[in-house]
Amino acid sequence: MTDDALRPMARPRLYEQVLDRLRAYAVDHELSAGDRLPPERELAQRLGVSRSSVKQAVVVLEVQGLVETRHGGGTYLVRDTLDAEPVERLVERQRRLPDVLDAREALETKLAELAAERRTEEDLEAMRDALGAMESDIADGGHGVEGDRRFHAAVTAAGHSTLLAEFMRSISESIAESRTESLRQPGRPTRSLDQHARILAAVERGDGKAAAAAMRRHVRTVAKVRLLEWNPDEDGKDTAADGS
Repeated sequence: MTDDALRPMARPRLYEQVLDRLRAYAVDHELSAGDRLPPERELAQRLGVSRSSVKQAVVVLEVQGLVETRHGGGTYLVRDTLDAEPVERLVERQRRLPDVLDAREALETKLAELAAERRTEEDLEAMRDALGAMESDIADGGHGVEGDRRFHAAVTAAGHSTLLAEFMRSISESIAESRTESLRQPGRPTRSLDQHARILAAVERGDGKAAAAAMRRHVRTVAKVRLLEWNPDEDGKDTAADGS
């Protein structure tokens, strides 16, 4: 019988230790949204690690929407904290996400088609209201998460399919994760808003084929997230700064 208590211990990746140091640095220096982190070269030298370890730590923060790297201009905080989600939880979400996106494309494409064929005026009003809420939130600097949720819920309701709606409810938590992941990508909220408007226009016209195509394009846009490009096993091999 395998003794799980004595299984090999997982060793922290070097970039996870860098993450801890960056989090402490942000607290000690009272950094907030808009503030800039020191350059990667400086961080590597001060921490005594390779720049690749620093880069990987920054990627983890980017994946979670905590910082943004501006071309040629450094890395800036997007929020008032660098409290990152544990890496192992990120890895688990990365593992689940492709299946969730496959399910969303299959279910929501059909629901959009049905919505175009079955929607009532009340259904259309719910979609318009959700679109307006999302637009207002984005204009105020938000990501439009709640408006996005309401729009997709309205499309599902407009499909008037009890079974498909039950399927959607059964994966609602996973859908919420994929929504948050997508909407924190740079420029994504306004792009999603525009795609929602195209879906609504097709539903209003009663064009099921166009509604399905618009929803398929939208869900495939949702699938383009940094989390799926991230390799959690990449790390710096050197324990000292590489000076490059």
